[in-house]
Amino acid sequence: MPKRPHHAPSNPVSGLCSPARAPLPDELTPLLGNRTPRQFMRRYWQKKPLLIRQAFPDIAAPLARDELFELADLEDVESRLITHFRKAWNLEHGPFAPDELPSVRKREWTLLVQGVNLHDDRAHALMNRFRFIPDARLDDLMISYATDGGGVGPHFDSYDVFLLQVHGKRRWRIGAQRDLSLKPGLPLKVLQHFEPEQEWVLEPGDMLYLPPHIAHDGIAEGECMTASIGFRAPSAHELTAQFLYHLAERTGDAPDSARANARYRDPGQEPVANPAALPALLIERVGAILANVDWSEKDIAEFLGTYLSEPKANVVFDSPERALNEQKFVERAKKTGIELDRKTILLYDARSFFVNGEAAALSSKLKKWLPELADTRRLEAKRFVTLTDESSMTGLLHEWYRAGWIRMGALP
Repeated sequence: MPKRPHHAPSNPVSGLCSPARAPLPDELTPLLGNRTPRQFMRRYWQKKPLLIRQAFPDIAAPLARDELFELADLEDVESRLITHFRKAWNLEHGPFAPDELPSVRKREWTLLVQGVNLHDDRAHALMNRFRFIPDARLDDLMISYATDGGGVGPHFDSYDVFLLQVHGKRRWRIGAQRDLSLKPGLPLKVLQHFEPEQEWVLEPGDMLYLPPHIAHDGIAEGECMTASIGFRAPSAHELTAQFLYHLAERTGDAPDSARANARYRDPGQEPVANPAALPALLIERVGAILANVDWSEKDIAEFLGTYLSEPKANVVFDSPERALNEQKFVERAKKTGIELDRKTILLYDARSFFVNGEAAALSSKLKKWLPELADTRRLEAKRFVTLTDESSMTGLLHEWYRAGWIRMGALP
């Protein structure tokens, strides 16, 4: 089904400084309870929970309720509806037409909308406040809308999360329990024996940080909305499988891949009386082949860059309807600057850069501007002007513009 167009306002989230940015490593910030990011990372990150009152004073929800419902009706947006009517849990996956959601006057239901930052500038600006943590770890901003009594049951996550109250009130109970067994036969993961140790009511602007595997349960007190800023935490199994696949692809494409493409040989194989038995010589020789597989730090970095910048399956980039040619693109960018599209992931290291799952060498010319674009996600007009003599820059950015990976700034 074709994707329906949708347009989001670009005004920043109320209560955020303008332009919204992440605090510097040694900058005291209300976002972290008047701590610096360095203090937070050393004392709390992946170690223990932290309640922060008024992390975002005077905050407003990035999206109004009706805007969130409209987003949940789109094909390229991941959404879930969780109900707890008559003490029975039920889970449905979107998209949801407006008449498919329960009445907002009905108690105990929750709408979860993933990746709101990919579709709305205000949510994107809010998530950018957390970029004191590497982009390679940032996942997305989810918004949970709940009516009175709504929640998803006591559960735990395998990743870090900041739970920011943006509208109404929610009561959180948490506990560092060891028993993580789940209730059987339910459509969602609900803990069988939840043992809360602490409890708070969060109001707009309050935020709760939870490291992985801290059990928690959030119940709406009246209508409420919570923004969850989540982080990527792939399992060892996932990383191993994806890296070996990446390595196999790169080895097969390498010009010196004669060894990799050599066929299996067993000139010493003896005749057998049991043809179905797996030959010991086969096991030995394949083991020797696998023992010769090696990789370098560069291979690991290239894998991580392409893997962690790969857009999710439901991400669709919108190319400009009437794309400017390169000359007009440059003229316009000199006046307005350019910025990365909300959905674009641009990472880099000392040797390479990685954009939306693609890798390329970071040449000396690209080093003049590409890390700056990746870190700030924009090039202001004045900065763009100083770089226009670099044809490698204008040509590459024009290519990204035509693909929908970057956007032009607004005309004054």
